[in-house]
Amino acid sequence: MKSLLVTGSSGLIGSEVSLHFASRGWKIHGLDNNQRAVFLGPLGDTRWNQRRLTETLGSAFNHHELDIRDRAGVLRLLAELRPDAIVHTAAQPSHDRAAAIPFDDFDTNAVGTLNLLECARQACPESPFVHLSTNKVYGDRPNTIALVERDTRWDYADPAFADGIAEDFPIDQSKHSLFGASKVAADILVQEYGRYFGMPTCCLRGGCLTGPYHSGVELHGFLSYLVKCNLEDTEYTIFGYKGKQVRDNIHSQDVARFIAAFIDSPRSGEVYNIGGGRENSCSILEAFAMVAECTGRPQRYRYTDEARIGDHICYLSNLGKMRSHYPGWDLRISLRETIGQIVSHWTS
Repeated sequence: MKSLLVTGSSGLIGSEVSLHFASRGWKIHGLDNNQRAVFLGPLGDTRWNQRRLTETLGSAFNHHELDIRDRAGVLRLLAELRPDAIVHTAAQPSHDRAAAIPFDDFDTNAVGTLNLLECARQACPESPFVHLSTNKVYGDRPNTIALVERDTRWDYADPAFADGIAEDFPIDQSKHSLFGASKVAADILVQEYGRYFGMPTCCLRGGCLTGPYHSGVELHGFLSYLVKCNLEDTEYTIFGYKGKQVRDNIHSQDVARFIAAFIDSPRSGEVYNIGGGRENSCSILEAFAMVAECTGRPQRYRYTDEARIGDHICYLSNLGKMRSHYPGWDLRISLRETIGQIVSHWTS
């Protein structure tokens, strides 16, 4: 039986990947110590998802209470397990929160990733290593693309970006936030272990990764948190750009399927922009309307002109490289279906 190590296994993507590979007959080793609750507070707690995996997968799932900053612990675990593949989703996930905890942010995102890479090189260098990076590695440079203001959203005025931002978009000479900087370090390390040591690695530079099992909070988890606010009649805060800032949203199941495609046919030092593309994009104002259509409740909100540092005005992932390298993969779950699933989860 093949085995998979998933870091951040109680999070949205980690849990989805665990379920997907378990359905393929893999043994899952989940590494998680609920740091999301430490970083983001009680609403970020993911113990419920850990219990869900244990109850759903039974003996196919082993939980390991371990912090990826514990280098010796990670080395012992990798040497013992020698997994057939590694999916690294553990992180300090909020670019807002990073400024208040810069050492915790960097030690988790950058040093923790280095710990895993070097321990994998020593224990199982042939095993594919998939890293969940972020589109924040591009900093605020996407905001230099010429934009046009439409009724409910900003859009690219430059036809070169009609299909979104591709992987060759520059990452330097821009403001990243400290979170973006720590994720850049991790991203480059993952590429380097692929290119320098020949390990099968890839970085997935995610847009808005979402789904019904996201513990969304104001600082991380856009759609999940927005739906929760709508259902609880809680005021949602829009930070700048008239609420017309655009995000592309991809369901966690579609992410898990791409990860499986890469692990089945790995490459070395690859980078992919993974998101919902134009077809699954929405502005905050458009999200309000779509959620209200699903719940029957209008969204209460307040507006502030103060935008978040390093925030993107419009970000769409160009999925051309993913589709070219893995033609058997494509998006299956629409944005409206995703919102419906999130609503059902919060109301169940």
